[in-house]
Amino acid sequence: MEVVVCKFGGSSVADAERIRNIREVVRLDPRRRFVVVSAPGKRQKSDKKITDLLYLCHELAAQGLDIDEPFHLIRERYLKIARELEVELNVDKLLADLDKQIRAGVSLDFVASRGEYLCARIVADFFQAQFVEAADHITINDEGLVVEKSYKSLASVLSGESIYVIPGFYGADSEGEIKTFSRGGSDITGAIVARAVGAAVYENWTDVSGFLMSDPNIVVSPKPMRTVTYREIRELAYMGANVFHEEAIFPVSREKIPINIRNTHYPNDPGTMIVHHRDTKDRVVVGIAGKIGFSIIFVEKLLMNRQVGFGRRLFSILEAHGISFEHAPSGIDTMSVIVSDSQLKGKAQRVLEDVKKQLEPDRAEITSGFALIATVGEGMAYRPGIAARLFTALANAGINIRIIDQGSSEINIIVGVETADFENAVRAIYQAFC
Repeated sequence: MEVVVCKFGGSSVADAERIRNIREVVRLDPRRRFVVVSAPGKRQKSDKKITDLLYLCHELAAQGLDIDEPFHLIRERYLKIARELEVELNVDKLLADLDKQIRAGVSLDFVASRGEYLCARIVADFFQAQFVEAADHITINDEGLVVEKSYKSLASVLSGESIYVIPGFYGADSEGEIKTFSRGGSDITGAIVARAVGAAVYENWTDVSGFLMSDPNIVVSPKPMRTVTYREIRELAYMGANVFHEEAIFPVSREKIPINIRNTHYPNDPGTMIVHHRDTKDRVVVGIAGKIGFSIIFVEKLLMNRQVGFGRRLFSILEAHGISFEHAPSGIDTMSVIVSDSQLKGKAQRVLEDVKKQLEPDRAEITSGFALIATVGEGMAYRPGIAARLFTALANAGINIRIIDQGSSEINIIVGVETADFENAVRAIYQAFC
């Protein structure tokens, strides 16, 4: 029988009512036997996330300060959930133990992981399901990557006919100490479990009915993305779209397991399906995303192309200053290196001095105030007229393009515009393709 892995985000487990709701979601499909949960999120805008409160507790304890106030909020939140769900689990004791552990100086990763741990224990009790401790089976190396043996270890304990509940966000290092993923890492745990059990689909349940083609804060009522590929979603995420934890793509893409982004409040909505391959006949462009806060390091030197190693020397200067770059469009006598302002902060003048000293250019300058916008879609390079539509839309909107970067890529066209033109440019591109 095919199986489905369900990951429920913080908004889906924020209170007892929502946990009852996810139990009904699980019951709707007998294939849904593997449940991964986040820590409880906000119930309303003024609320505090459990994970944020746990971080605060650790910070206060590390400074020798009292943790009573934030820990009281954590305690009351979990006890209220447990009381309303009428679980048999002794949540009060688990919280008392955690209080002592934080005051005793346990690691930050351990403290941060307890939000998911406690939630999973409560959900497992309420579902009358088996709780599986993620730290016993998911090993994370020093680079934050999952060790291959984790999949076999998980598969060995998830092989029965029960419903299993697994806490997201963490595993353990090679010494058995709790180690967390980056924030939003419960998505990664869900993907790991999906690969371990050979899931037919990995359902990621949240508070939105899938992804939108552009930022709704910029474009009015953007269309939903019904189908998108792993590669496309990574490009959109990289360019600032708040879509899906990009590291969660790797475990499932390797096995070509589709990811379905669903809404726990509207379980009948189809959401967005992230797949290995999609048919591009009906729609080439799937999304438009962008970010502000970039600068251009511009270098010009006559006969630059004849100087072997010129580009390497320029990038070595950036490396020496600990700066990574985004893009590097070039001409026969010019190079433009695009970097984020956060990378360049406090270093711009020294970088420029080193460029002038080591490369002896005819001209060198750093200009800030740029935004990058990516128009993303598989096979764009092989569809005539895509670039023309994009540039015509920007021209008709009166927007000057300062950067164009496509190269041999078949999946996106990146344009750079002045920050003041950013939102108008996104809207113009969206209207051209939607």
